[in-house]
Amino acid sequence: MKLQPSLTLKNRHVQTLYASLFRKLPKLSIQVETFTLSDGDFIEAYWHKITKHTNTTPIVILFHGLAGSFASPYIQGAMQAALSHAGFSSVVMHFRGCFGKENREARSYHSGDTQDALEFITAVKEHHPHAKLFAVGYSLGANMLLKLLGETKEKNLLDAAVAVSAPMLLDVCANRMNRGFSKFYQHILLKDLRLMLDKKYDRHNMQQLLGLERKDIKNLKSFWRFDEAYTAKINGFASAKDYYQKSSAKAYLKDIRTPTLIIHAKDDPFMTPEVIPKQEEVSDKVVLEILEHGGHVGFISGSFFKPDYWLEKRVVQYFLKYAT
Repeated sequence: MKLQPSLTLKNRHVQTLYASLFRKLPKLSIQVETFTLSDGDFIEAYWHKITKHTNTTPIVILFHGLAGSFASPYIQGAMQAALSHAGFSSVVMHFRGCFGKENREARSYHSGDTQDALEFITAVKEHHPHAKLFAVGYSLGANMLLKLLGETKEKNLLDAAVAVSAPMLLDVCANRMNRGFSKFYQHILLKDLRLMLDKKYDRHNMQQLLGLERKDIKNLKSFWRFDEAYTAKINGFASAKDYYQKSSAKAYLKDIRTPTLIIHAKDDPFMTPEVIPKQEEVSDKVVLEILEHGGHVGFISGSFFKPDYWLEKRVVQYFLKYAT
């Protein structure tokens, strides 16, 4: 299976934006689960199960990107593909405060926060002990997943994993997002993040916690500034630089003991090729698929008017190798 986009789809920004602008997906039957975390906070999980789900039906756990959710086209496309192409059930674990209700704590989620995912994966395994468990992460969710795989090593409960467009060097990505057309993506993402932070001032004494007045949220117009003011401080990091260094997945790739596929495009507008690991930087369990074109969580082949969503087919194809 090879990604072969037509000339009109080769552009990195077309790849990145096409599905969000044009893709229409069938409505999925969803069961919503509220999962309580060990610190008393909660996350919402959206399940999409096959009609004849049994205790051995494989389950794909999906981790969305920054400001993503079940509503993201890449999530719904993957859930549909898991069911229709492989007969797998699937569940998207929303990070704290994403898509549904606002989370209870003053903190939210971040790129290196693996604890919530670990608790959720453990619970899924406890409830489905005989099922194969797979996971796919996108963007922020991919960085988190790779870091988790490296942290847990052979104790990991997943049978295989896929990471798509992972920002494996967060400082490099934050710098790239503050240049050129990539500033457009930064603007869109930070708009949602600033809104999330503003709402927290209604429930928590955020000014005391952060030393940031509510009116100054509007000035957090780059990831460096937002993460310095909120993400790093609320999660106990010394600075945004400290947060980026400790949360970047690239340093964990050599420790991965679970079969893992990394899918990445050289033309990803969210990052530079510096992020892409070399073969000697990953363990022998990691397969690198580095493509010339694909944008950020795009990977659409075919033509502009007849697109082929290659990515979700490749993900399912990889998991099928480990399903029996």
